[in-house]
Amino acid sequence: MGSTPPVFIGAEEVEKHLHRASLLLPALEAALANFSAGAAGGVVQPVRTVLPVPRHGGYLGVMPAYSAADDALTTKLVTFYEHLKDSSVPSHQATVLLFDPSNGTLKAVLDGSVITAKRTAAVSAIATKLLMPAFAEVLCILGAGVQAYSHYDIFTELFTFKEVRIWNRTKEKALKFASSVSGPVRVCSSAQEAVTGADVIVTVTMATAPILFGDWVKPGAHINAVGASRPDWRELDDELMKNSVLFVDSRDAALTESGDVILSGAEIFAELGEVLKGTKPALPEKTTVFKSLGMAVEDTVAAKFVYDAWSAGN
Repeated sequence: MGSTPPVFIGAEEVEKHLHRASLLLPALEAALANFSAGAAGGVVQPVRTVLPVPRHGGYLGVMPAYSAADDALTTKLVTFYEHLKDSSVPSHQATVLLFDPSNGTLKAVLDGSVITAKRTAAVSAIATKLLMPAFAEVLCILGAGVQAYSHYDIFTELFTFKEVRIWNRTKEKALKFASSVSGPVRVCSSAQEAVTGADVIVTVTMATAPILFGDWVKPGAHINAVGASRPDWRELDDELMKNSVLFVDSRDAALTESGDVILSGAEIFAELGEVLKGTKPALPEKTTVFKSLGMAVEDTVAAKFVYDAWSAGN
């Protein structure tokens, strides 16, 4: 046959080439803007297919995308499982397949968990840079899983907060988080305590019903809502959804997948890419919500970044 087998780039190797999520910022900003430019932007990306595995409370998501600007073709396969009995297994696991777009050959299989954590946090950071209030001093993170760590890392790298707070449903995980990150973190005993007075709020939970309520939120705050990726799951209540300016990564995805958007009936003001392109304003003086569902093209540019760095070193 003579064809070269695909390389496998494991989690450790991905982490080595992607040690800071901020390395992805230029590529992700371009990809978001290209996605929101429609056909002219050259991003081909359907809304993800999600296959339920009802017997085990799990889901398999399939996320293909092609980016003409990067000439990159990938598919991510991601599984996410609720209420895992074995907590040594992460709730989300992912693999990215990278193809040669000119002939369809599979070039690489990459661990997708590090890519997912870093690109998601980087996109939240892009939204925060555009939407947060001018003098943001307090960062609040609700949740203490993988995404809490990746968000903490890039947010403390890019922004200067006087205080970082965390709340998690099980306090032990929040205490573990606070003791293992690089800077001081205040562990709060309730979500309300964590949120009160916060300027930037990140929700990275496996909640299926609201854990963040509008009457707790400081006017002008910015919220990155990252969990609740199913049409019947929620993290934010109706009051918060309806009284904030709502930004999304993809309109189509938000109206198909986001319980926070669908069930609240909140109106989408803009895609993040439209703000990056300058066709919609950012409105940082208002209370803003960025509903992040994650897009396949984000994995495409991240996987290409890692593969190119790996290739250069080999």
